[in-house]
Amino acid sequence: MKALGSHLLIELYNCDSGIINNGARMEEIMLESVRISGATAIKPAFHQFNPHGISGVVLIAESHFSIHTWPEYGYCALDIFTCGDEIDSAKSLEYLKQVLGSTSVSIMEVKRGTLDIPGEKLNHKPVEMTV
Repeated sequence: MKALGSHLLIELYNCDSGIINNGARMEEIMLESVRISGATAIKPAFHQFNPHGISGVVLIAESHFSIHTWPEYGYCALDIFTCGDEIDSAKSLEYLKQVLGSTSVSIMEVKRGTLDIPGEKLNHKPVEMTV
C-alpha cells in the first residue's frame, strides 16, 4: 500500500517556557522549521492566548505544520503533515527540539491516504483528471 502523506504527531516536553509563550518568536521558529524541511510555506497564522499559550499553523504546499503550546507545563503538541517523499520532517524536528530546548519527545506517525493503486508512484500534486 502506498500513502499520500505522512502525519507526525509529536509531543515535546520540558521546552523553554519563555520561547513557547512568545507568539512572534514561535512564528519565526515554525517558518524556519518549514524552510529546513524543504517544504514550501504558503501562509502562517498564529494566535497568542491570555494569560499564556500559543496556537499556530503554517500552511505549506505539501499540507501543514501546526503547534499548540502550554508554557506553564513546558509542553508543545506539534503536527507535521506532509505529502510526497521530498520533505525532510526529521531534519525539521531536530531543529525544533534544539531551539525549543525540549529534553523529551514522543512521536507517532500516521500514514494518510493509504491507497492500493497500481503504478510506481502516487501523484501528490494535482494532475489532469479525465472523465
